[in-house]
Amino acid sequence: MDRYCWMTQGASREKRMLVQTETLSARGFEVIDAIKTRVEAACSNIVSCADILALAAQDGVVLLGGPSWHVPLGRRDSRTASLSDADSDLPSPFADLSTLISMFAAKGLTAQDMTVLSGGHAIGFSQCSLFRTRIYNETNIDPDFATARRANCPFSSGDTNLGPFDNSPNRFDNNYYQNLVAQRGLLHSDQVLFNNGSQDATVMTYSTNAAAFFRDFAAAMVKMGNIGPLTGSNGEIRKSCGVINS
Repeated sequence: MDRYCWMTQGASREKRMLVQTETLSARGFEVIDAIKTRVEAACSNIVSCADILALAAQDGVVLLGGPSWHVPLGRRDSRTASLSDADSDLPSPFADLSTLISMFAAKGLTAQDMTVLSGGHAIGFSQCSLFRTRIYNETNIDPDFATARRANCPFSSGDTNLGPFDNSPNRFDNNYYQNLVAQRGLLHSDQVLFNNGSQDATVMTYSTNAAAFFRDFAAAMVKMGNIGPLTGSNGEIRKSCGVINS
């Protein structure tokens, strides 16, 4: 996760390394910086930025009403990062189901992992440029939902205008899946999860069983967090999350 959030080839680019897939790009760098500053003051060179990010992700979900999970610690921070690698590793909002399944499988994650992790869209917003094609051109969409989104996403302007992923964008719940069942998925890559495909049954389960969603989301977050972490003598413990140690 660390390599997707921080550049390490010069401070001037550090915090501009937001992946082109804007719906998945990181925000709140200043919060992580503030946490790191206080942690370093209390116990210098012990807690990595990678661990802080993992803990902050869990705490954020909990604060918004979602599940908690055990966060394995001991990660170290990367000394390199690649914008192109980050872009290629993150799925496009225009991806079809087979592409999504393949991308997650390449990281050791199952199709169910992919579907439950997509539930992270229970919170937040996306830019108009990323859902315009869906609301104007696609047919597997609720007409009233499309009309409502078009009000803030004109056909040829307003690229950075925001639309919520679901009707409770500041609460972690299973409304995201209920929206998919009602053909109210905001992104193309959202709605393909429920479109007469292999993930329909999983989406239906999560739409009616929030406890199952929470349980599986927590397990998948632990699994994802264990993909290739730097440990032992690999990497470093950064003094500042945006810059490699000198």
